[in-house]
Amino acid sequence: MAVPPPGPLSAGDHGWMSSERVLGVDACRAGWIGIALSGAEPRAYAAPTIRELAEQASADGPVRVVAIDIPIGLADTGRRRADRLAREALGRRWPSLFITPVREAVQASDFAAALAANRRLAGEGISRQAFALGTKILDVDGWLRGISPPRATVVEAHPELSFAELAGAPLAVRKSTWAGAERRRALLAQAGITLAGDLGRAGEQAGVDDVLDAAVAAWTARRVSQGSARCLPDPPETFSDGLPSAIWT
Repeated sequence: MAVPPPGPLSAGDHGWMSSERVLGVDACRAGWIGIALSGAEPRAYAAPTIRELAEQASADGPVRVVAIDIPIGLADTGRRRADRLAREALGRRWPSLFITPVREAVQASDFAAALAANRRLAGEGISRQAFALGTKILDVDGWLRGISPPRATVVEAHPELSFAELAGAPLAVRKSTWAGAERRRALLAQAGITLAGDLGRAGEQAGVDDVLDAAVAAWTARRVSQGSARCLPDPPETFSDGLPSAIWT
């Protein structure tokens, strides 16, 4: 699989077809959960690494686009524009998006070293929650930079931003509440994504919010496939790692 081209895909070149599969991915305690969409009902996958998850999904048919709720493209200094613009767009839900540490901080062996690196290269500290994402960030980073030849487009998504796009405004209720989960399920259903049943092994290993986030990431992947998705910033930034950095909705 590969990172996306510099701009959005052309709907004229790659229109949405019922047989065309896309995958939305979110991190969970067991590793990763994915929700695949095609002409059939959504299908769930779970695996400890992103590579294994992608292989599971691809074994059931070619995947056109993958949207992942994890930073793709790490800044060498300063903040990513994607994070700043997404926080502005999220309104009151801005705390749901962690500012991505610089690459040296993500690769640091412990929190103290990461904090020092980010202060030196970005002029600000990082939270322990952001540092804790480092393992997942590097899992995706290594997977993307080691893939050859490309077989799918891979983009970064943020569930709260995608749900805001679905609803027409940032959601007022947190996803960890019953009302918040029900609101998100209803929005997905309106978009033709109905999550039913226990989802098998994936449903056993992932939380309710993980499943909802993977499903809305799949909705974003479908929009990328259709050519109707938007990204922040537009065009994406590129750092020394060469990976286009933008959050897609």
